Amino acid sequence: MELTRRKILAIGSGTVAFATLSGLPAFASLTDDAIAAFTGGAETGEGAITLTAPEIAENGNTVPIEVSAPGATEITLFAAGNPVPNVATFKFGPLSASRSASTRIRLATTQDVIAVAKMEDGSFQMTKANVKVTIGGCGG
Repeated sequence: MELTRRKILAIGSGTVAFATLSGLPAFASLTDDAIAAFTGGAETGEGAITLTAPEIAENGNTVPIEVSAPGATEITLFAAGNPVPNVATFKFGPLSASRSASTRIRLATTQDVIAVAKMEDGSFQMTKANVKVTIGGCGG
């Protein structure tokens, strides 16, 4: 087989495409593992936590996120498509007036932002929001 410049470019782009697509389940697995580590493998419910995120983020470098969970002792944010899914953890003491927080996070691509709250009774609540990123923040 004779290798021409065109064949080398085709093989190289195919390899890059394969590596990119095969990496997506790995990020999902990292996120699932991180959530399981936070919850200790416990089941998560839905409904007691509110996550406010933009539907479309023009720049993935600074995406504003707000999270609120009355009765929470700890809230952790995860970005499912980032190389390191654990983005932020907020801990609340018994004298906290409000169990809410806001921050700006960096998102690599369009992905789900997941918030998991540990409640005072030891249960866990989870919610997620999909954020479409037009300009990537993690090297995009």
